[in-house]
Formats: sequence, C-alpha cells, structure tokens
Amino acid sequence: MFATVGTTAEIRQYRRLEDGSLNVVTRGQQRFHLKHRWIDVEGMPCGEVQIIQEDTPLRTPKDAFGKLAPLNNLRSHRLSRVLPSNSSSLGYGHSDNDSEANWDDSFESALSSAGMRTHQSALDSCYGYDVMDESTSSDDDRFMSRTEMRSTRSHLSESKGPLYSDTGKNADNTTLEIGNSSDLARKGEGSKRCWKNTDLNHFHRVPRAFWPHWVYRMYDSYCLAERAADMWKQIVGAPSMDGLVRKPDLLSFYIASKIPVSEETRQELLEIDGISYRLRREIGLLESFDLVRCKTCKTVIAQRSDMLVMSTEGPLGAYVNSHGYVHEIMTLQKANGLALIGRATVEYSWFPGYAWTIAECVSCETQMGWLFTATKKKLKPQSFWGIRSSQVADDTR
Repeated sequence: MFATVGTTAEIRQYRRLEDGSLNVVTRGQQRFHLKHRWIDVEGMPCGEVQIIQEDTPLRTPKDAFGKLAPLNNLRSHRLSRVLPSNSSSLGYGHSDNDSEANWDDSFESALSSAGMRTHQSALDSCYGYDVMDESTSSDDDRFMSRTEMRSTRSHLSESKGPLYSDTGKNADNTTLEIGNSSDLARKGEGSKRCWKNTDLNHFHRVPRAFWPHWVYRMYDSYCLAERAADMWKQIVGAPSMDGLVRKPDLLSFYIASKIPVSEETRQELLEIDGISYRLRREIGLLESFDLVRCKTCKTVIAQRSDMLVMSTEGPLGAYVNSHGYVHEIMTLQKANGLALIGRATVEYSWFPGYAWTIAECVSCETQMGWLFTATKKKLKPQSFWGIRSSQVADDTR
C-alpha cells in the first residue's frame, strides 16, 4: 500500500552492488502529496506529486500580552463614568490613570458587540470576587464599608443598563445614597478606608488579549520547540539544540526522523500539516515513551534511559548491510530478553572496531537486531545493542 505523503530525498551515501544496482542512503527534504500513481510500460512505478508549502511557525501576537492593565484601572475607569465630578475629594480620584483609562476606551471601542459583552462579563466576575483586607477595621467601619460597596455596585448596575441590572434593589434609593455628597462627607474616613481596602493594586494583573496566556502557548511553535528540545535532551543527552529551537519547522522534522517509534507512527508524523500540531504530537509521544518493547510479543527489552548515542545521527540511524537492505536501528547500552544467535564477526560492521552478533527476542524468536562488542579494550563502550526500529512497538502509557 502506498502512502499519500512522502518527501523528496537528498542522497547522502551510495554504493554499487555486485549485480550492478546502486544502494543509496538518503535524507528527506521536501514533503509532497502523491496525487496520482501508475506503472509504466517497463514495469516501473511512477507518480505525480504536488509539493507541500510548509506553513510559517506560529507565535503569540506581540500585542496580546505586551501591556498588562491592573484590574483597579478597569474599575476606576468604569466608576469615573457614574460618580459625581467632586468624587476625587472623597477618595475616588485617580488622575494618574487617565492615560490607561484612555487606552481602555480604545480597547473596548475595538470590540464587537459580542466581544464587548464577554469582556464586560469577565470584568464583572473578577469584580464580584474581590477580597477586602479588613483585619484592622472596627465593626462599625466594616459595616460602613460594606454599605458603601453595595451602594456603589448597585449604581454601577443601573448605569450600565439591562446587562448589569440587579433585580430586587431600589435604584432611586441607591442613586440618592451615592449622589448625596453630605451623607458621603459624614461617612468621611469610612469611605476612604472602603476604597483603600478595595484597591486592586496587589491583585493579579490581567492581559488585554481575549484568551489567557497559556492558551496561546499551546500553539506557539517556538514555545513548543523549546519544550520538545528539552524533552529530547533528557532522553538522549544531546548537546545544545538552540539552533533548531530557533527553527521550529526543522526541529519538528528532526525529532520525527529520530524518535524511536514504529514506521506507522513516523509516517503519521510526516503527514501532519502544521508545525505546532506536529510538535504537540511529538511532545505527547516523548511523554509516553518509556519502554522499548518487541513489536510481535510486546516483551519489554529496554527502558528509555538505556538509549545510547553512537553516531552524529543520534540514537537512531539508517544503515545498509552487504545485501543492500537498509536497517533503521536505535542504539541501547543494555537490553533484556534477547538471545544471541551465531558467532560475532567484524565483517561489514557498521561501527569500526566492533563485531556484531544477531540478537533475537527470547519470547517470539523475532530478529530484533544485533549486539556490538568491542574488539579492542580501549574502545568505549565495550558493548551496545542495535535494535531495529521496525521491530519496536509504540509505547503508549
């Protein structure tokens, strides 16, 4: 069965075999869709392909979290629309926040009607859960503060119309209570303490974007690349990957080609459109990858911590045997449940200075790979395993 997505290839190595044919080792370069395929008159497979234009790595918009406004600015801005002009003398004035209030105006004016309702609903929910620090106030002060807060909230509800209507309250009485400056003056210090206690300077500051920051990070290709690179380094102990982190598209294909998974899963990664989606899938695989199992009988033969880097290609590489067959193998420093077949030989060894011996699964007798042993005492490690990735089952915890 033919896959619908493949890649163009760069030839890295080639060798002419005894029968005159060529054996090549390649590296994928550009993805394509297979649109149509056929067999020509000479029996050769042919196909028509369409090159896939890769997307640009997604990043959190710069303006989404570039400026954070404290909730007290939002509330004081809303209060300024309903309080009398002399409110500053009663402790309600915030002239130093005029610029941010204007910025609030421009932000709210840019919202659609539906977005405005959602935005105001979010502000009300934050407003409703405010906590006042009243530990130093007397019982009378606390009673007065709560009275002031209730009247202020009632007035806000009436001033905003049906969206903020609060049934069961007398709007006229509320308006008179707030609008009567002499009553407020008699309460004097109590109202100031009330405003001081409800000041939100110490509360969390909220972003001006519609979604919270963690939502954007879920699909920020650069954030995902950093996370994937960190997990990859923990698994294989690779050196710095800063160069690839700055290029999330290349990193996603690098991990897809090196991660120890079955050929079916690797093809799945190749077919994913979208850098962030591919990285998220790879992160999920890296999180679940812990055990190396035989694909046939699911016997555990190694753990993730047993992986070993023996070449510049990392713990996973493609190697060609003397008959022209390409084997993709992962290298492990130790393995269990394997039996050695035959004697060790250095002929056609992929690793100079090491002899190889065929290794089979003890349970199902499937050929899993080879044990490589050093022919010189100075070589390190003295032995390691090469396991065929085609015979490894995906570890899905």
